[in-house]
Amino acid sequence: MNGDLISELRGALEAALAPSSLEIIDDSARHAGHAGARSGGHFKVTLVAEAFRGRSALERHRLVYAALAPLMAGRVHALNITARTSDETNSAAARTK
Repeated sequence: MNGDLISELRGALEAALAPSSLEIIDDSARHAGHAGARSGGHFKVTLVAEAFRGRSALERHRLVYAALAPLMAGRVHALNITARTSDETNSAAARTK
């Protein structure tokens, strides 16, 4: 059911932010019974994009929400966003080694 929506989310994010890495996970099943679950899906979005360079976490989230604005009205209830630059992703990977 949400496969088409995930494709739309991916297309919107790719067009707006040109991410070098993008992962979208449908997390709706974990929120079944939640009042907001009836008004749209829950998704985890992890993306790496140079568009985030020099921007605060709040600004990054605003960019993601702006890219997805047409889909937020009724089709997406909640987003869990991880937005990084490639440098931040490489630094995080280096720390875990």
